[in-house]
Amino acid sequence: MILYAPWEKAFKKVYTPFEHFLHAQTTTGLILMGMTIVALILANSPFYELYQHIIHTKIEFDIGSLQIKNSLHHWINDGLMAIFFFMIGLEIKREILVGELSNIKVAILPILSAIGGMLVPALIFMALNKDSIGANGWGIPMATDIAFAISALVLLGNRVSPALVTFLVALAIVDDLGAVLVIALFYTSQIHFDFLLLALGMFLIMVSLNRFGIHAILPYFIVGFFMWFFMLESGVHATIAGVIAAFTIPSKPKIPPIDFTQQTKNLLDEYDNYPVATDHTMHEQQKAILQNIKDRIDAVGSPATRLEQSLHLPVSLIVIPLFALANAGIHINFSSIGDVILEPVSLGIIFGLIGGKIIGIAGVAFIAIKAGLAKLPQESSMSQLFGVSALGGIGFTMSIFVADLAFVDAPALVFQAKIGIVTASLLAGLLGFIWLRFIATK
Repeated sequence: MILYAPWEKAFKKVYTPFEHFLHAQTTTGLILMGMTIVALILANSPFYELYQHIIHTKIEFDIGSLQIKNSLHHWINDGLMAIFFFMIGLEIKREILVGELSNIKVAILPILSAIGGMLVPALIFMALNKDSIGANGWGIPMATDIAFAISALVLLGNRVSPALVTFLVALAIVDDLGAVLVIALFYTSQIHFDFLLLALGMFLIMVSLNRFGIHAILPYFIVGFFMWFFMLESGVHATIAGVIAAFTIPSKPKIPPIDFTQQTKNLLDEYDNYPVATDHTMHEQQKAILQNIKDRIDAVGSPATRLEQSLHLPVSLIVIPLFALANAGIHINFSSIGDVILEPVSLGIIFGLIGGKIIGIAGVAFIAIKAGLAKLPQESSMSQLFGVSALGGIGFTMSIFVADLAFVDAPALVFQAKIGIVTASLLAGLLGFIWLRFIATK
């Protein structure tokens, strides 16, 4: 007989579906969309000056003789977003080890499509901004926002095959890896090699912890924090530390699953040997057995898996919404919006994210399939792949992030870029959804 505290049974009925809802990618997309709307409303309301004052409030930290003083906006983009990039690193590592990218025959299509979906938008942007002050923004239309794109596919239900959803996830993971490399290699203005060497030293310590079989999270967190700090001071964007740190987290369990099964059965048998107390309390030895089972459950799951699962909610509910709130607040002069959209930077992003992604993803996929290098995802068609390619044009989170790096001392260009990103992401999302919902056939 299962014993419930008052209201516990009713609470479980509400809690369990809600928990699953929060973990879904759709939730991340909806929360991100909601916070973006809030940011846009604040930036175009009487609260605009207060909004700007808050996000540019200076926050100072003193570490010995070192003093770090940056705005709240900066701390969100360099600090909190490092956690987001850490989770991206964990996702990339998982996909490479056991996911869709672990089998080259399956992975070749999303890999080639992702490369095409990064190169073609960048080339289109460069063609429209060659020799102009906005040329440095070529990396902006390369990115795909996985939360928004997956949300659109999930809303389509069974009209899209699971294999096509998997294709988009794998493509977005490769896209994220490409964006990380672009940020590290091309959006670093000045490097302080003394701090970079210290960051490298922290990375080697984390690798050593992995090789020595350390599965506790705390040592990695402490060393990883110092690596982030040294990376911040080195001039290389600090969020890169999150991705690098993720690759040092152990991905193998401490206890093999086959051993876990038998040992847990033995412990459960031992647990059942103790008589049930009349007041339904456990024997002290039973408590020890349950703790032993809990420790084994933790040991049979890898630290990388546990971290990815535990970070999903904080990143979805705190990090990404705060990033959107701090970065999507565009103060729009509606009388001049038409002129802003026609600026080369905005046009480069709009044509890059919409036309560039479709040509790059669907075009490269078509060539790869016709050449026999890859196969279409199961139960899908080129028409559906075209629709998914359009959804790949939803750049948003990563595109905004790159825009702030590309035009760090040019607020007018950042404004043009954000107008282009929001416009392109909205149009790409609508095009992809309408195409897959009403036009595409299997």
